Amino acid sequence: MNRTGRALTLGCLLLLQPLLALAEGSNSLLIPATGRCTLNVAPEDLENALKACERTAQSGDASAQYELGEFYYSATPRNLESALKWFEKASLQGNAQAQYRLGSMFYRGEGVKANNVQAYILLKMAAVNGAEDALDLADEVTEQMPRDELEHATQVLGQIFRRYLLELQNAESRSPFSPLP
Repeated sequence: MNRTGRALTLGCLLLLQPLLALAEGSNSLLIPATGRCTLNVAPEDLENALKACERTAQSGDASAQYELGEFYYSATPRNLESALKWFEKASLQGNAQAQYRLGSMFYRGEGVKANNVQAYILLKMAAVNGAEDALDLADEVTEQMPRDELEHATQVLGQIFRRYLLELQNAESRSPFSPLP
């Protein structure tokens, strides 16, 4: 994508920021403001830290879910099945980094069958949620996609955002385009 196109896309995505401010905590595209688990500990403390992080992640904490995904993704040997599970959970809650990592896994076929449509959708959502490198990787994915796949992915993404705007409208019983209070 050329610089003008990228700037225009990023500008459009930034226009969504006032809309994000209207959203309720249950909004599926937003990152909840909750605590994090810490897995950067001494090797002898890792087992306890992992158990504590898993409890936090099981309770629905998206940051803990992402941290667990990263742990399993980066572990030696890698545990891509566990990484995928935690990235999916965090991604569904709008965690941008989990969406980015999940999108890259679908693009590269890491732990899942490669799927450019799924990768493109996840990467665009990650970009909206603040993952800085997501647009660059989405551009890379786009170059590998036939036109019909790109059209399908764009339609699905449009449906996701339409549903999101409806959530915003219903959350405050007003238009998401009305001025902020």
